[in-house]
Amino acid sequence: MTATRQDAWTQDEDLLLAEVVLRHIREGGTQLAAFEEVGRHLSRTAAACGFRWNSYVRKQYKSGIDHAKRLRKESRGKLEPVKEAVKEITSVSDDKNGLTIKEIVKFLEAYDDSEDARVLKESNQLLSDKVQKLEQQVTILEKEKQILQNQLLLVEEDYQSLIEIMDRARKMAISQEDERNRKVKFQMDRNGNLERIEK
Repeated sequence: MTATRQDAWTQDEDLLLAEVVLRHIREGGTQLAAFEEVGRHLSRTAAACGFRWNSYVRKQYKSGIDHAKRLRKESRGKLEPVKEAVKEITSVSDDKNGLTIKEIVKFLEAYDDSEDARVLKESNQLLSDKVQKLEQQVTILEKEKQILQNQLLLVEEDYQSLIEIMDRARKMAISQEDERNRKVKFQMDRNGNLERIEK
């Protein structure tokens, strides 16, 4: 029996709920099983998980639900040969309890060599390569971001220095003009006497 919680749902809990429900839909499981799994992880009841899914989370993942249903439908078609092989093995088995270990190993080896397994391995490799390239791009972009931030700091410092220099130059120009205005000027009249010039 899981403990009952009364606190609000967090974004991470909603995300976990969505991921588990979508996985169950893709794999052909029931939503009730998904709610029970989430309830165990979050110490919530399956009913609380179901209510949260139906009242809020499901609306956020309509396209994801459609995609999961399409994948389930596609995988059913791919699993038909596997189901046939299982039927064949079980019909051949003389063991009253079902399959023997040798039969299971033989089946798994045959499946591992199948086209579906090869396609899945190739797809997995492509995705791994893509993730690795994206991680390298992220690293490069982080370095470029750091360089640009450093350059921005330098530009801002230079800008502040320039503003200070211009401010000092303006103050000096004003004070020099005031000094010039304060100086008394004289001029010589016709008689050779100096007379003061008023501005």
